[in-house]
Amino acid sequence: MTNFSGIRVKILVALSAGASLLAGCQRPTATTTTATATRASEAAAAVNLPNPVLPGDFPDPSVAKVGNTYWATATSSNWGPAFPLLKSTNLKNWELVGHVFPEGPPAWADYYFWAPEISQEEGKTYIFYTAHKRGGNLAVGVASAARPEGPYTDHGPLVGQPVGSIDGFPMRDENGQLYLIWKEDGNSVQQPTPIWAQRLNDARTALVGEKQELFRNDPATWEGNLVEGVSMVRHGGYFYAFYAGNGCCGRGCTYATGVARAKNLLGPWEKFAQNPVLVNNDTWKCPGHGTALEHEGRWYLLHHAYQAGSQEFVGRQGVLSEFTWTDSGWPAFRGGSTPVAAEAAPPRRFTDEFEGKTLLPTWQWPIEQRPVFTLTAGRLQLSARPDHAGAALGQSTTTPAYTATTTLLNPAALPTGSRAGLAAHGDPDNVLALLTDGKKLFLTKTEKGQATVLAEAPLPASKQSVQLRLQAREGSQFTFAWSANGTSWQNLPAGGTAVDGRFLPPWDRGIRAGLLVQGPATASASFESFSLLPQP
Repeated sequence: MTNFSGIRVKILVALSAGASLLAGCQRPTATTTTATATRASEAAAAVNLPNPVLPGDFPDPSVAKVGNTYWATATSSNWGPAFPLLKSTNLKNWELVGHVFPEGPPAWADYYFWAPEISQEEGKTYIFYTAHKRGGNLAVGVASAARPEGPYTDHGPLVGQPVGSIDGFPMRDENGQLYLIWKEDGNSVQQPTPIWAQRLNDARTALVGEKQELFRNDPATWEGNLVEGVSMVRHGGYFYAFYAGNGCCGRGCTYATGVARAKNLLGPWEKFAQNPVLVNNDTWKCPGHGTALEHEGRWYLLHHAYQAGSQEFVGRQGVLSEFTWTDSGWPAFRGGSTPVAAEAAPPRRFTDEFEGKTLLPTWQWPIEQRPVFTLTAGRLQLSARPDHAGAALGQSTTTPAYTATTTLLNPAALPTGSRAGLAAHGDPDNVLALLTDGKKLFLTKTEKGQATVLAEAPLPASKQSVQLRLQAREGSQFTFAWSANGTSWQNLPAGGTAVDGRFLPPWDRGIRAGLLVQGPATASASFESFSLLPQP
């Protein structure tokens, strides 16, 4: 596993304080009982939550307590390394310390690394996760470690139904028998989405016995075409299943959170008549898919939601919502939606001078196109790729307005047929970039794999370095500039016209800002620094 010692302070500063394709079309509305409203009112001013507690693209967050420390992970989808590992002592300030699969995905899976569920039992940590099986469909797998930070050993897939299986969650029944709870991904083929339970062996390496359905989506209600993301707790003699319903992702999302309960794990299950219990407000949209937990006598759901001002361009951020238990035994969220702090969490500021022996763990790359790089004497040497848009390294953005800059060294030494520079990454086939081949500067747009040069300008000869800058506004409007001396900047195009980047983010991910090198694999480019800073 990668050694992260000596770099945790930088990452703590950077990160502290802080699912299936949309097919539904019903937007849920909230209703509350008198008891629910009363309990929510009593707790209204109890805790100031500086949401987002996980700023950036952290969908489907899961959390477990190990000793006095909370450990969390989240969906990484098609960005590697797969599944971040974060720790906290208070649920508000999180430190990124590594990844479940830092050296690459397990051999059985290729992409869509979704919905990891972290749990701890008998001195071992388990990650149940979803991934796409090579040559197959979505499946639920499991990995384990002697410590929450790893290293993790993968045990392969546990279940992969023909239409796909996702969102695994381990739960012991009223007799102490261990089960796996998961969703059959029927909505991907216009079918219902049952939630299943089946016994797990003690090693958690295989399912045993027969599966049994707990409940499924009701398309005539707010749930629309799906229910998913089940997280369970026991309270007051009941099993409670927190679950998400309807469309998860994108600007037209309709996600919300409901709850069901049962005396016995295998049912019968009763859905709350007042569902959904967690819905939109003016700041947070489409809340869902999280983990319920108790902290210092209070109950919370760590889940994801879109921030209204940044929406899909930043992605689904990790937020914390408090709930109480009503007299009738049902959970009631404060205000029925994610709390909005009087003073929001500060946006992330990131600077990397490439002084370490390995990349900081916040750097990401396309999971199927891991780049080749070295770090030496404060320089990052990034090898090119001839496929897709090139070799990419990116940083998750946390705000809709930001500036990213980098220094490219000795551009004149770039091999013929190669280009290097700064980019806004959606995925490998959707990129906006400011690049140079050592002779000219090019503003390029790659959309659905088709590259277009939007503007170009000559690069002065004999320059030892060139600085490149991109600025984002409203999450999707990008301007680009370059500097030969680090003080005076020239726009490209010359008029400073913004480029529309609304095409960039995939349906389940936010935009990354970072580096890009195009050309044959024998070519490489050298970078001296990179920064990603929020703007007003």
